[in-house]
Amino acid sequence: MRISVPATSANLGPGFDTLGIALDIRNEVIIKPAKFHSVSLKGEGSNNPKLKDNNMFISTFNDFHQNLCSQRQQFRFEFQNKVPLSRGLGSSSAVIISAIASAYAIEKIDIPSKKLLNLALSYESHPDNITPAVMGGFTVATIHDNEVFFIKKNMPKTLKAVVVIPNRPISTNHSRKTLPFKYSKEDTIFNVSHSSLLTAAFMSEDWRMLKKASKDRLHQYYRMKQMPELFAVQKVALRNGALMSTLSGSGSTFFNIVYEKDANRLVKKFEENFPHFKVLQSDFDNDGVIVED
Repeated sequence: MRISVPATSANLGPGFDTLGIALDIRNEVIIKPAKFHSVSLKGEGSNNPKLKDNNMFISTFNDFHQNLCSQRQQFRFEFQNKVPLSRGLGSSSAVIISAIASAYAIEKIDIPSKKLLNLALSYESHPDNITPAVMGGFTVATIHDNEVFFIKKNMPKTLKAVVVIPNRPISTNHSRKTLPFKYSKEDTIFNVSHSSLLTAAFMSEDWRMLKKASKDRLHQYYRMKQMPELFAVQKVALRNGALMSTLSGSGSTFFNIVYEKDANRLVKKFEENFPHFKVLQSDFDNDGVIVED
């Protein structure tokens, strides 16, 4: 069985813990019946031997598979990771979603997308990453009575994502601790209005509105101060064709949307200005998790 899950970018500026989008950068896992448990890891994280022994995918997979199957089975897991680890591109959500979905698929039990999302909540309490990982596209999501409620919008091929991946991470836990304990009414209204406008811009495909609508006052500034180069990344992006430029999740990756015709130029500008950072151009993903027998 083969399963793949896309990278995701969460928050998108003002949509803190609510808005997310899927990128066509995928982690893939192949699972085969075997006499003995074994793990093969290629791509991102392959130089970290601890990931083979302390693997979140396998522990999550076992949690669910043991409840679904009456007898113990052994498998070979072959991982091909393309989603950078601990860089704000949803690597943890990709692992959680693929592990749960594959546990059901191995036993040939259909799992509706809504159920998959709700099961993932026990591992990831914020719906902005897990929702686009399952559904693909641009998603607006919230939690009500321990259930995820969302709306999805497919992304057109005329737009590209360009992500700038720094050579060091920003800790999500530490990043949240840098945020203010209280916010002013003015800043709260600012974010509610901009998040609403950003959602409307995506839904109506009014891409000219993204630059203004993606501004934020709740979290980006405080997180970007941990890596001041990110302010320069955003400035270069907006001066060179980016329709919007936001911190991806809690960072350290910076996420940019650009028209297809401007993508190569923006990539070149990033590579010239930030030679120590990795720059990737990607389509958007509208499929979400894919399971193939």
